[in-house]
Amino acid sequence: MSIIYCWFSSIVALFHYCKEIIISCALMKETLKYLAGVAGPSGYGSNSTAEQVTQDCSSFLPPHLTAIVTGATSGIGAETARVLAKRGVRVVLPARDLKKAAQVKEDIQREVPKADIILLEIDLSSLPSINRFCTEFLSLGLPLNILINNAGKFSQRLEYSEDKMEMTFATNYLGHFLLTEMLLEKMIDTAAQTGIEGRIVNVSSVIHSWVKRDSFCFNQMVNPKSYNGTRAYAQSKLANILHVKEMARELKARKAKVSINAAHPGIVKTGITRDHKGFITDSLFFIASKLLKSTSQGASTTCYLALSPKIEGVSGKYFADCNESHCSGLANDEAEAQKLWKQTRVLICRRLRASVA
Repeated sequence: MSIIYCWFSSIVALFHYCKEIIISCALMKETLKYLAGVAGPSGYGSNSTAEQVTQDCSSFLPPHLTAIVTGATSGIGAETARVLAKRGVRVVLPARDLKKAAQVKEDIQREVPKADIILLEIDLSSLPSINRFCTEFLSLGLPLNILINNAGKFSQRLEYSEDKMEMTFATNYLGHFLLTEMLLEKMIDTAAQTGIEGRIVNVSSVIHSWVKRDSFCFNQMVNPKSYNGTRAYAQSKLANILHVKEMARELKARKAKVSINAAHPGIVKTGITRDHKGFITDSLFFIASKLLKSTSQGASTTCYLALSPKIEGVSGKYFADCNESHCSGLANDEAEAQKLWKQTRVLICRRLRASVA
């Protein structure tokens, strides 16, 4: 019996060893494809820029499209707004800092003089502010074809919003949830009247896969007993994907001509400074530069999801490098998505009533 047990144990160990090798080889293959910028089924890859992935759209894009892009005062959001404007889309920039937004508008119109850019004030961590923004936007009587929930907050220390909710979760997830809810009927109506599919894009991150099921607790995310900035950010990005999954199901049930998808932009280059010179340090910075994306490469997946005819009718999916990709098992959990949806709506309704009172 002991010989049989040892033999069986050896087979199991060998199986796990082979499995690890296969996983490692698959990861190595994906990494090499990423570094080389190998194009996926969409025809684009990690090296593709936002301008490249939307270049072919220009000739057949319907006129008078309107997009709202949050977090567009810098980085990926500003590049997304620039490229959409370049493709003839009217762009609404909700911003907490209107001075920064005005500078982005000026920069875009310097390149695209006829660009139609509208600035409106918003604080995505504040539910009343989102309410005011939506009321103001809807009063303009404009159509709404594209909603890009791009703004992101990463807080190193525990902070609370004016609604007494943890700041990262409030900004990245709860704020965008309410914004989408309040603008959804306008998007559905616009799509029905024009026959043009509405597009919602939630900018997420591969870091969502770091979240374990036992640490994804709604009440703890809203009001954590202990705080870790990276964990809070990852949780908010997981929530963004679950929002996509449940909303796609709701939209399908309503037979609405509106799609919603999640995008991982990749890790974008920042202003890294070198304090030390040398062969090893230079080599490390060289390797890092190959792994990081430029701002335009980072904005490519968002712009692809917003404008490409190739994903007409595709909804509830997770994209990276302009191609459909795999998200975590937890992000694909339909029951978890429905539970989060219900908890979020109850909380937001309660907080909005409290703010009015």
